[in-house]
This record gives sequence, structure tokens and C-alpha cells, in this order.
Amino acid sequence: MRSVRGLPLRALVRACLASGIVLLLLTPAAAARASGTGTEPVYDYGQAVREQVWVQTPVDSDGDGRPDRVAVRIIRPRTDGRKVPVIFQASPYYAGLNDVPNHDDIDRDGTSAHFGAATGSARAAETIVFSGYLDNYFVPRGYAVVFADSLGTGGSEGCPTTGGRNETQGMKAVVDWLNGRAPGFDAAGAPVRADWSTGRTGMIGVSYNGTLPNAVAATGVRGLETIVPIAAISSWYDYYRSGGGVVAPGGFQGEDTDVLARAVLTRAGPEACADVMASLERDQDRVTGDYNSFWAERDYLRDVDKVRASVLLVHGLHDDNVRTGQAGQWWDALARRHVPRKIWLHQAAHADPFNVRREQWLSTLHRWFDQWLYGMDTGIMREPMADVEVAPTVWRTAATWPVPGSRDTPMFLGESGLRPRPSGAGVRQSFVDDPAQTAEELADDETGTDPHRLAYLSEPLTRETRLSGTPSVTLRADLDGDSPYVTALLVDYGPADRYAGMRALSVQDCVGPGIPGDPGCFNRREYVTARTPSEIVTRGWLDARNRYSIARSAPVRPGKAYTLRWPLQTTDHVFAPGHRIGLVLISTDRDHTLRYPAGTEVGVRLGVSRLVLPLVR
Repeated sequence: MRSVRGLPLRALVRACLASGIVLLLLTPAAAARASGTGTEPVYDYGQAVREQVWVQTPVDSDGDGRPDRVAVRIIRPRTDGRKVPVIFQASPYYAGLNDVPNHDDIDRDGTSAHFGAATGSARAAETIVFSGYLDNYFVPRGYAVVFADSLGTGGSEGCPTTGGRNETQGMKAVVDWLNGRAPGFDAAGAPVRADWSTGRTGMIGVSYNGTLPNAVAATGVRGLETIVPIAAISSWYDYYRSGGGVVAPGGFQGEDTDVLARAVLTRAGPEACADVMASLERDQDRVTGDYNSFWAERDYLRDVDKVRASVLLVHGLHDDNVRTGQAGQWWDALARRHVPRKIWLHQAAHADPFNVRREQWLSTLHRWFDQWLYGMDTGIMREPMADVEVAPTVWRTAATWPVPGSRDTPMFLGESGLRPRPSGAGVRQSFVDDPAQTAEELADDETGTDPHRLAYLSEPLTRETRLSGTPSVTLRADLDGDSPYVTALLVDYGPADRYAGMRALSVQDCVGPGIPGDPGCFNRREYVTARTPSEIVTRGWLDARNRYSIARSAPVRPGKAYTLRWPLQTTDHVFAPGHRIGLVLISTDRDHTLRYPAGTEVGVRLGVSRLVLPLVR
């Protein structure tokens, strides 16, 4: 009988059950060779080859006069000469994070608010043991799993630049090495070739680790057959800016590209990157927030026409860190190019779907990689393109996304709320900015008359109403005061059991065999829900000085009415019968925008101002 870590499989199952562990997707049928239905776990994980190489890149980002090298770690099956495809995860995080203070300029009235960046572990010891499930699950199935330190981090040379061109070229070089187009070296400096690789590579990762696949795919590099970007960035401008304004990711007020780069600068001799760090702080421009050449370099949408890889895109609908607009704009751009693709949208926040819908995710990912890296027809491309979790544990599929039947539907701001036709032409309503209140506090009260907001509600809905896509707002408005921001909050008013987080359970799944220090077992997780009277579904921001272009600021004349247009974050949401759709307008979004002195008055003209929702009919 086939054994794992020296135990017969039957004994391993008994041991797992006794300790509250569930052996997931590993059965006696695993002893079969790879079949027409997909690869199977026929390789001995305990005998896998583990090695480290350094791949030479075409860039010299630390200016030392020689090309930067990338540290690459490999776990691959011992195949007796058979070549295997590669699952590649690049990251700046493998060596942990430095403790770096965030910018203290978020309160623009002269007071100082100091925020510390999240701290990670100390620099990790070099080891060929990977966190996560990729190696435990896929190496036995005939895949090499490759991890690499992004430039300026861990064992790599060069400097981190928060999405800059050098980081992209660094990880592209790994794909090139796997295809015999870039040099690699062992610890002694001897050349190393990836003669065990078919060259067919898939990149995967969450957050920054998922952003690097987007960036490399946008180079059009040959051999990158597929990417799986999870909670990933498609344009760094839209991570740290929005609508011309300085906007922070949720929970990280005061963070910017220079802060993140300093946090991941874990290479040996970090002082070599002092000039690069200074240039990031200068060129990111926290004064105007305008889009410029610095941000264009970090905008992968500009090169989407070069993408030749298929894309399995995943994003959490409650992700307030890497916001859903990142997925929406990347998906739309890929769709215009007819890139082979599939999308998962789940109810969690900044999360790996492995922790949301584990068994289905492993099955989907397995068939996806078999399809694109082994060239098997697994049938996955004939299945519905979209899997959307419309409520906790409630999933729906659709042939495309946004779901068929979605159509932009205008709802006009009137004295009686949101209505399908214009009313109240010429009427001006106003509110006064209060940066001390959060958006949640200002949006919470369905019927209140808080002077620091304007709220427009629909009539109670007579049937289920689904929103699928990217809403937008058009206002005819004037501003008088220090704050240039106008924030739109789309709110679902009505009681419901809603997503409130996730928690780990004591039961574990073993997704594959392990070794000491890496058992291949992971705690299950489940949703935490809470019954609440309302929920902010999505939001969006505009700096009124950028009303004409995100690349150009223009002064705002106090009291002068301007036409302001901006998108909210992409989403997919079901409003239940009896609920009301609400649009709440505020100025400062305390947890996201800069905070100017209180007192800015914003006046909104009714009749012409409107909310446009992509509603499914």
C-alpha cells in the first residue's frame, strides 16, 4: 500500500481522524497514474527535489553596475527525466516586513496622526519548505512549484519599487529561465539550467503576490500560459489614489508606495536602495494626487493588449484593501481582448478562496492548471464563466460577467429620494463636511437628517434586484471650503444576515502529503455573519480639482457649480425585496481620504444629478 511520510495510507487516515484532521481529496485511487480526467498524485512528495538558484535579470535597479539576481526556490517531483510544468508564486513577503511608519500628513489641518505599518516576522531563514498548499497538493500531481523573492527582498538583489518596471522584469526573468532564455546560477556561481521544466508556467498569488502575475502577463512573455491573480492590483494608482485624490487602502491610512517599499526592503545591504526609496517618496506626489508617468509605469492596463496568458481571476466582494475596482477594470480590459478567462467573486474580504470554499477551489484550480499547463481538456472552459457568491455560502453561476441582462439604469436624485425620472430641477441641497465621522457612521441611519451628509433612498423594492458591474455617479455640485473630496456611498438599507469576517476552526484538512515542518494540513475556516440594518455595498471618491482629468488639477472656485463624474468600486450585490437602495453623499471618507479642516459645504443640484447602476433585468 502507498505510504505517506512512512505511514501506510490507512493508518494515516486513522491518525488524522483521531486528531480532528480530515484528509481531503487523497484516496487510494491516488495510486493510479495520470488519467484522461486529470493529473493524479502519483509522485512521492517526500522524495521531491528541493533546490535554490539565482536567476539573472536584465535590470540593475540598485545601481551597483551588474544585473540584479533573483533568489528562486524550487520543489519538484523526482520524475526520472520526465519534464514537468511550473506553478510559480512570486512575492516580496517571504522574508517578512520591516516596521515602517506611515505618512503623518493625513490630517491636513496641521495636526499629526502617526500610523505604524503592519509588522511581519524577522527575515526568514533560507529553507526549501513552502507555506501554503500549492506544493503539498500539486507536486505529487506532477508539477514543480517555484517561489521567488521579488527584487530587493529576501535573498534577491536590486530594490523594491512597489510595482515598478524592474520588479516586473525581475519576475519575468524567472519565466524566461524556465524556458531557457535567462541565465541561472547555484550558490557557488555555477550555471544552472531548468532542464527539468517544460517551460509551461502558471503564476498565482494573493494581493502583491497576485499583482506580480498581472504585471508579468502584461509583458506578453512566452511560456507564461496562465495566471491566477487573487485580490490583485491592476493599477497601483487606483490602490493609493482615486479620482485625482490621495486615497488609502482600507486599514492603512497614510501608507503609500514608499512606505510599502521600505517595509519589504529585506535584502542584504538595504542601504544600497536609499536613492530609490527617496525617488519613490518624491515621484508618487502626495500633494496633488495626479496621475503621472510614475503611476503610468505601474498601470498594467496600459499593456493589457500584450496579455497572452489565460486568466482565472478571484476577488472578495468585501475586500477593502485591494478594492474590487482593481478586478473590475482588469476583467473588462481582458474581456475586450477576448482573453480566455474565468472569474470567482466571493463574499470574504482580502482572502484566498482556499479559505472560503476549499474543496471546490482545489478542484477548480487543479482542472485549470491541468487545462493550461498540461494541455488536458478538463472541460473547465465549457463551464459557466462566472461563479459569484451573492450572500454568505450562496453561490450562483453565469455564462459571462457582469451577468447577462445587466444594463446601466439611471436613478435621479430628487427631493423624495432616488427616482427613475428627474425631479426637483433647480433645487439645491447641501451638507457640511465633518471629517471626524466615519462613512459607516454617516451612512448608518436610514431616516436621519444628519447635516454632514445627503441621503437619497429608493422606494422599497418589490422584488429581488441584482447589481452586477460598476456603478457611477454624476453630480452637478459646488464646494466651498478646504476639502476637495466628494465621496459617494451606495447603501443597502434593510435587515439581513451579512458577512462580518472569518474564523478558523479546530478541524484541519490535509490536502496532500507532508514532511516534518510542513504537514500539508490546514485549519478549516467559516464565515462569521451578523444581522445588521444596512450595509455599504460600494463607494467611490473624486477630488473635485480633477473633475476634468485625473492627470490634471484645476482650482475649484467657491460656490461655482461643476459637473462631477466618477465610478464607484465594481461589485455584484443582491438587494432583497423590501430593502431600499440608498446613495449617501459625504466629503471626507475618514478611513480612506486625506482629512482637511471641517466645514466644507457641498451643494448638490437635483434633477440633473444621478446614480447609474448596472442592474440585471
